[in-house]
Amino acid sequence: MAADRSDCDDGGVPAPRTIVFVVFQGMQISELAGPLDVFALLNTLVETPRDRLPPELRGHSIATDGTAAASENPGPAADRVAPVLPYRLLTASPGGRPITCDGGLTLSVAHSLAELAAGEDYDTLIVVGGNVSGPGAAEVVPELPALARKARRVASVCAGALLLAAAGLLDGYRATTHWGSTALMARRYPRVTVEPDRIYVRDRNRWTSAGMSAGVDLALALVEDDHGSETAALIARVYVVFTRRPGGQAQFSAQLRSQPARTPAIRAVQRWLPDHLDEDLAVAALARRADMSERNFARAFRTETGCTPAAFVEDLRLEAARRLLESTELTIGAIARQLGYRHGETLHRVFTRRLGTTPERYRQHFATGTARSADNKPTGTNWVRARA
Repeated sequence: MAADRSDCDDGGVPAPRTIVFVVFQGMQISELAGPLDVFALLNTLVETPRDRLPPELRGHSIATDGTAAASENPGPAADRVAPVLPYRLLTASPGGRPITCDGGLTLSVAHSLAELAAGEDYDTLIVVGGNVSGPGAAEVVPELPALARKARRVASVCAGALLLAAAGLLDGYRATTHWGSTALMARRYPRVTVEPDRIYVRDRNRWTSAGMSAGVDLALALVEDDHGSETAALIARVYVVFTRRPGGQAQFSAQLRSQPARTPAIRAVQRWLPDHLDEDLAVAALARRADMSERNFARAFRTETGCTPAAFVEDLRLEAARRLLESTELTIGAIARQLGYRHGETLHRVFTRRLGTTPERYRQHFATGTARSADNKPTGTNWVRARA
């Protein structure tokens, strides 16, 4: 496994972390461009002198690994020391050949997989997704074990996790992938513990993400792992996302995750629930509404929807709480009461258990509109576009 980037170059200066993106015929360009832009944006911030940054960003320290960014050298341009960029970004394909993406775009590639597998260690290997059942993806799989041995950490975007699994690189690890492929992945690769309801999963040095947009969340999490939460939050702010989503955030809503019940009375309860979350939603009450015995209702509900009535109700309340935290200034206690919880502490426990964060921290990260204070609004968009 590759050494950590704490190693320095011959001059005693930390060297950039090399990130290798594995691409192939039939890949989806967004699964490369989104994560790559996160790392590239940090490079841009580091190399931009402070006086050329937007005013909103000049107060932030964006130096990485103890190396001064250009923004930390405010003197005349001729006297400024060139900063060491935090990342060196490479693309690699079988044979180093150009890649035709799923949408028809042709992508030039600088390196071959074999070249990098035979070269020096590097920091991070990221396998993108796309048409992972096509011949282009099949050509990649045999190369991955040698590439992974060179990397400190191994990651995938979307269905790229299927390629890692096919290469045996997720055996004994927890992982996720696009919702449409989780069942296939669990069935085809039983040595992988598939977590279908996650935005991204980190298990030791394996990082896997769900859909295309989750690749950005994954990249922000990698930046945070490398350079801390402040740097990741700054990148998210300039990127015009509010911050990275917690890895445990669900890919889909409760209604989409569960199956519609076949029994009309249970299906009617499913439709009724979202507008009555402040009421008594114990199993006994729901069974009465369906005109069924409590035992039969609970058994049929689980059989037909794939989850228990209590879990379905908790999912709905959690989603409603998230929406209220994102879009209103209601207190935590008021939100809890509106959703049928007697105390704010109950909502706090549910949030911590299910999302790995508190309601307060979730609001800080995801609030929009009136729920977001002025100094949390994204800035710097025009500057980024002007540099493009």
